[in-house]
Amino acid sequence: MRIRTPLTLLGLTAALALAGCAETTSQSSAPTSGKIAASVPVADPVPAKVETVQIFNDVYGAVTDAGYALPAIPINRVNEKYRRQIVEFQTSERAGTIIVNTRERYLYYILSGNRAVRYGIGVGKAGFAWAGEAYVAWKQEWPMWHPPKEMADRKPEVAKYVEAGMGPGLSNPLGARAMYLFNEKGQDTLFRIHGSPEWASIGTAASSGCIRMINQDVIDLYSRVRPGRSTKVVVIQ
Repeated sequence: MRIRTPLTLLGLTAALALAGCAETTSQSSAPTSGKIAASVPVADPVPAKVETVQIFNDVYGAVTDAGYALPAIPINRVNEKYRRQIVEFQTSERAGTIIVNTRERYLYYILSGNRAVRYGIGVGKAGFAWAGEAYVAWKQEWPMWHPPKEMADRKPEVAKYVEAGMGPGLSNPLGARAMYLFNEKGQDTLFRIHGSPEWASIGTAASSGCIRMINQDVIDLYSRVRPGRSTKVVVIQ
């Protein structure tokens, strides 16, 4: 069991200044005061042993969603451990909690009966990783994407989207769904759980701090999540 320390919180604060996911324009009530750290969990909530009960290999086909034609994922090119599956998962966290293990590249959605849905994810690259606790404040289908100014400074090609935003679509970095993480004070952390058109990045550390998922998987997770303070998100490294 790994114990969190205040140093994790300092690292998170630094990473937030560089976060690559930001708010959409269609939710004006979402705070944008930004660069806010999440609280730090006391201990690692992931059990030492996680066994697969069921693996889903047939859920990655082409699908039309809200008029957008998502292409099929070449599942034979995705490591089996990163495919959606039901696992045995004993934890003190209640059903509905999301646990993100950035080191192992897994996201767990806790079910009742000591089980969880496990998804493969992509995480923040070196210098952009974070850990802590937050909650899903709100969620959106086919969101707009507004890169923060810090990202535009690093990548001038996205500067045009800082104000105007990139509209929903198959090339939008937030993919088919986005869930917005706030801290215990109700402040936007600027971190998201979202889909991605870059399915090959799942299992890698390549994002700017957000948690990215295969679009077919984020649609499934989105359907399970009920925004509010009761939907806790625990991110561990």
